[in-house]
This record gives sequence, C-alpha cells and structure tokens, in this order.
Amino acid sequence: SDTKQWYQRRVRGDGRVTYTRRHAYHTQSNKAKVIKTPGGKLVAHYHKKSAKGPRCGDCGISLPGIKHLRPKQYKNLKKREKTVSRAYGGSRCAGCVRQRVVRAFLIEEQKIVKQVLLEKQKKKKDLNQKTVVLLRP
Repeated sequence: SDTKQWYQRRVRGDGRVTYTRRHAYHTQSNKAKVIKTPGGKLVAHYHKKSAKGPRCGDCGISLPGIKHLRPKQYKNLKKREKTVSRAYGGSRCAGCVRQRVVRAFLIEEQKIVKQVLLEKQKKKKDLNQKTVVLLRP
C-alpha cells in the first residue's frame, strides 16, 4: 500500500524507530509518523486520535455548531461551546426537534378531535332519549 511504500522510503537500514513513550505496540492509540532528525535518528511523531464529535441521538448525523473534540477536552469548554441554544440543543439536530414538536402537536390535536366526537355522540344520544320520552305520554 501507499503507507508501506512511504515508510520504506523513509526508513533506512534496519528500520528501527525510537518511540518516545513507553508503549511499544502498534495500536489505535499509538499511531506515529516516522521522522528522520538532522542527526540521522528515526523518531516517532505521535498522532492524536481524530474526534468524531457529538451526533444526533435520533438520526445519527453530526451536530452542527459543536466542536469535534476528544471526550476529555469538553471538560474545559464553556457551556455555549458545548450546546446550541434551542430545545434539545447539543443532543438532537434541528430536523429531529422539528419532527418531535410536530408529532406532539398532532397527537394533541387528535386527542381534542376524539373528545369533540365523543361529546357529539353523547349529545345525539341524549337528544334521542329525550325524543323517546316526549313521544311516550
């Protein structure tokens, strides 16, 4: 691959690299770029993990307006940098919030319509009973 070719061009001789930290394994958290110093020594320049950033809990898209940082770094941010000034800001995206509001509104409307229909039925029933009573004598 391209990375392997770059590594082979960069490393001379036996290809040993001097890690500066006490972590010898090539894991996700120990990624390093090999750099040749002016003294001819191969040293590792460490890469930080890239932050994925906060995502919407409903649809999973990346939340706009919030920095992409590693979890520990959010501790030092101000509140305004961690959230968006909206209901569910910093947790849900604007589209999902809109959907929730509309859904709640429609459910409430449905309840009201149901209640009105029940009242109409009750009135009709009461009217029928009154007419029956009036016709008897």
